[in-house]
Amino acid sequence: MKKNEVKVGGLYHAKVSDKLVTVRIDSMHSAGGWHATNTRTGKRIRIKSAQRLRGAAKGAAKAGASEPTKTAVAKDEKVETPVKAATKKSKPKKADGEQRPKRVSALDAAAQVLKSAGKPMRAQELIAAMAEQNLWKSPGGATPHATLYAAMQREERDKGTTSRFRKVDRGLFAFNKEAK
Repeated sequence: MKKNEVKVGGLYHAKVSDKLVTVRIDSMHSAGGWHATNTRTGKRIRIKSAQRLRGAAKGAAKAGASEPTKTAVAKDEKVETPVKAATKKSKPKKADGEQRPKRVSALDAAAQVLKSAGKPMRAQELIAAMAEQNLWKSPGGATPHATLYAAMQREERDKGTTSRFRKVDRGLFAFNKEAK
């Protein structure tokens, strides 16, 4: 709204604390803006600029009214607020047959390679073998072997005898045949 459109005694929708409320303009403020009253709570507020006012509310006072009105909105009466458009754009849904196959994780691929190899291997050898067999390739990480090594250690520590990996020697892992 513009400053010249605001009339003392009028009811307006105003943005107060990120909420849209109905306010009654009571008087002009000496430093600019207006003194107003929130019609729902009865609290006095200061409207510093006309930009906070979103438009005249239903039952707004006539343009020539100079005295503040004493009308208040009932607590159960709802104030119509503009509906915001959705901020996130939703992606179009794929048809049932268009889903991509799920990528194999590095741990799953390492377990497959160790099972087929039948011998203990180091993490760097596993990474090379997984890429060679097109099971898994690094998405661009600098040290995929270190990540794989840590993940295999973590699985062995957490799952114990049910882990797919068994540490044979320093840096060497074998497939655990006892695992299901």
